[in-house]
Amino acid sequence: MSHLMNTRAALVAEAIEGELRAAGGRLVRLDGFPDIRVVLRRDRDPGKVAILSGGGAGHEPAHAGFVGRGMLTAAVSGDVFASPSTDAVLAAIMTVGGPAGVLLVVKNYTGDRLNFGLAAERARAAGIRVETVIVGDDIALPDLAQPRGIAGTLFVHKIAGALAEAGETLERVAAAARAAAREARSIGMSLSTCTVPGQDGESRLAPGEAELGLGIHGEPGAERGAVASASDTVATMLDRLGVSGGDAPLAVLVNNLGGLPPLELAVATGCVLQKLGPRAALLLGPAPMMTALDMKGFSLSVLPLDEERRAALLAPTDARGWPSATVPALPETVPLPELAEAGRMGPSSGPATGAGARAVLAQLFATLIAQEDALNRLDARVGDGDTGSTVARAAATLSAELDRLVHPLWSETLLAIGQTAGKAMGGSSGVVASIFLSAAGGALGGGAPWPAALATGLERVSFHGGATEGDRTALDALAPAIRALEQGGTIAEAARAAQAGAERTAEIVRTKSGRSSYLRADDLRGVADPGAVAVAAIFASLARSAPDR
Repeated sequence: MSHLMNTRAALVAEAIEGELRAAGGRLVRLDGFPDIRVVLRRDRDPGKVAILSGGGAGHEPAHAGFVGRGMLTAAVSGDVFASPSTDAVLAAIMTVGGPAGVLLVVKNYTGDRLNFGLAAERARAAGIRVETVIVGDDIALPDLAQPRGIAGTLFVHKIAGALAEAGETLERVAAAARAAAREARSIGMSLSTCTVPGQDGESRLAPGEAELGLGIHGEPGAERGAVASASDTVATMLDRLGVSGGDAPLAVLVNNLGGLPPLELAVATGCVLQKLGPRAALLLGPAPMMTALDMKGFSLSVLPLDEERRAALLAPTDARGWPSATVPALPETVPLPELAEAGRMGPSSGPATGAGARAVLAQLFATLIAQEDALNRLDARVGDGDTGSTVARAAATLSAELDRLVHPLWSETLLAIGQTAGKAMGGSSGVVASIFLSAAGGALGGGAPWPAALATGLERVSFHGGATEGDRTALDALAPAIRALEQGGTIAEAARAAQAGAERTAEIVRTKSGRSSYLRADDLRGVADPGAVAVAAIFASLARSAPDR
């Protein structure tokens, strides 16, 4: 698998540099790159407890993304999936360690415990007050004496950071952090393994398999099986977390492990909230927070909630990686607006339809129904062969509903026909017809004469659809017909202009828009566009009804 980087050796240092630049001066780093990779708050207050955490890279936005007011004071990064060195951790402690002391938040991995532990002892020997909390929230392997620290660590970061920001003592902050670490529970699932940059990816999962209880460094899961539905997967995870029953309030953290599409993560989040109901009192995410490079999966973390924890998790922070905590709520709906049904929301002015309107429309629809086979044959040569059927279906629907569609004003009638034709035709053709008739009807109702109203409809179709005259579409017949009317011509003259325009489409073999733009010139030559032919048939029918108007 390819990776976007300059060199493998510089990957982590350059990623941190990018994070610092994006922070706009809010964050700084210690000198000593690339051996010392420590990101710090610029505005750190030595009179408050400093919260320091870190670990291997590859979990972004952890850990540098959680450095900020109300969260971490500093973060120390190792290489990808590798603990930072003792020297780097000690440098961070010595930099942020003021009179109030330092709390180290350490995930329960051997390398992290040893390096952070040795640094803590050296710092204490130098006279700095240091407390350490070890987080082991992964419950995937219940018999494991030393469970792994995964995304539940973020609860500890936020609670400790909020209390430190509020000016609490080191002892008070450490006690709250240890309690949160003790009670946080997490489990992850994935549909893929992760790929370490610079290495060849290997998947231990067969197609259709998923893992439950895997680690954030790509460690194998505790269980492997067929991919289940999102609902069943979430139910299993909640059962393993031991929160399927009960009613005590929980903070719930939904963490993208790096490669799960937001669309799928949103489905999983909905399942979590639906199954937990009111117990899910606070939601963190869904978002990537403690990732495993490109792993396609997610983890759930839960923490029993009391008022102090609620306040701490809701407390403000400017850490870029922390998602705002929200209080879940059932989806609410607002009433649908009263849609513009036939004649109900149309204009209140415009020309009257007159006694013969129904007969004119009935003949027009009958003409289009009769054109079905001819239009289909044309369309079969340049498309999918269904233009005639589409037009005939719409015409039959309009004919059957004619009494409902004809209103006292032509503006209202055009709007009603446009709405019904759009639904009956479907697809792009239905939308085009509806846009044209709606725009023309609106202009007519606003006082525009027929030619200007039809020109408005034409302009709106061209604007929204992107086609213009010359693109082998219905506009090649519609545009010349409307021009004839604008120039004072009769319906019969407009019909002749539409027919000539439709015939000219057989000579157009190069277009920039519309479906003809996808076809070869040899396939188009000599074949008239079926949409333009249908428009010509409409004007021909109108001309037979009122040739001199």
